[in-house]
Amino acid sequence: MAATGLRRRVYELLDKGLAGSALADGVHVTLIALIIVNVLAVILESVPSIAAGYGTVFVIVEIVSTVIFTIEFGVRLWTAPEHPLLQSMSPLRARLRHAASPAMVVDLLVILPFYVSLIGGIDLRFLLLLRLARFFKLARYSPGFASLTEALWSERRALGASLIIFLGVLIIAAAAMRLAEQEAQPDKFATIPDALWWAVITLTTVGYGDVFPVTPAGKLIAGVTAVTGIAMLALPVGIIATAFAREIQRRDFVVTWSMVSGVPLFSGLDAASVAEVMRAVTSATYEPGALICRAGQPAHAMFVIAEGEVEADAGGERRTLGAGRCFGEAAVLHGRPIDVTVRATSRVKVLSLDAEELHHLMTTRPAIGLVIAAVAEAWAAEEDRGA
Repeated sequence: MAATGLRRRVYELLDKGLAGSALADGVHVTLIALIIVNVLAVILESVPSIAAGYGTVFVIVEIVSTVIFTIEFGVRLWTAPEHPLLQSMSPLRARLRHAASPAMVVDLLVILPFYVSLIGGIDLRFLLLLRLARFFKLARYSPGFASLTEALWSERRALGASLIIFLGVLIIAAAAMRLAEQEAQPDKFATIPDALWWAVITLTTVGYGDVFPVTPAGKLIAGVTAVTGIAMLALPVGIIATAFAREIQRRDFVVTWSMVSGVPLFSGLDAASVAEVMRAVTSATYEPGALICRAGQPAHAMFVIAEGEVEADAGGERRTLGAGRCFGEAAVLHGRPIDVTVRATSRVKVLSLDAEELHHLMTTRPAIGLVIAAVAEAWAAEEDRGA
């Protein structure tokens, strides 16, 4: 039982992070810094003069990084059963499923070059590229990258259709150019595969100039192909840009006046107080199963649910909180640890008001503290009656 609790704590610390946890933030910042140092080391090591002068430093960086990344890989496998989507599986199956995930495959490629290089007599040039794969570990800590990935996945059918159209235009352009230029340039346009190189660089508007038409018909085909290439590139770019903007809007939302004033906790405030709160709060989005705060941790902030639902567990007593409800306010007001563990049960948008910001607002505008205390007391009494 204790081991399960430790595993859950490590999972939340390493993979999800704890709201307001300096330790979780420190772990993530350290790993990000280590990834950046590794990528820079691989780049600088390719310069002979730098490699000769700092070869020992590069070796130390590689060994230390590999050890840390190996430990991280092992810990992520160990904590896999705590993943919300894998909790219904047996520990072994959960770990196998997690090991096959794209993020874990990248983590494996990150540590693989070092161990392969230990095998005598093996000199693989692609090991350098595998070491540079460490750059993609940054995707774990980038919400923007996650949004882009989701946008690409959501538009995969449209992007697939764009690719099919592009390939069709590519083949038609190559066949037409071969027909127009075969006699004039038999060495460059003898076959359709030969003409495909010209079609690729023309459709992508790169135009190296190593292969170009000399006949009037060929020039006409080249002009049409170049113009068509602009449309071909604009089509997937437009699809991705629209999907990415939609995903960002879905993930991150702007804190507006109506959003703050519409929350019951702040509805009794005057206009000036609402404006102060609006400038002080920050927004965050949590996926289903994500931990927002844990009982016993210091109360760094109070939270207000803007959209979605969460499950609050107070000493084994569980209740569902919806939009407009808050948690952590009593702990912040009275300066005590949070007494409830809260997890998202759906996609949740939460407004967070830092404890220091709240106390500052209460000092400058006492009405804010009075309203929050009154609403919190009324909710507590309502919950006691319900119990």
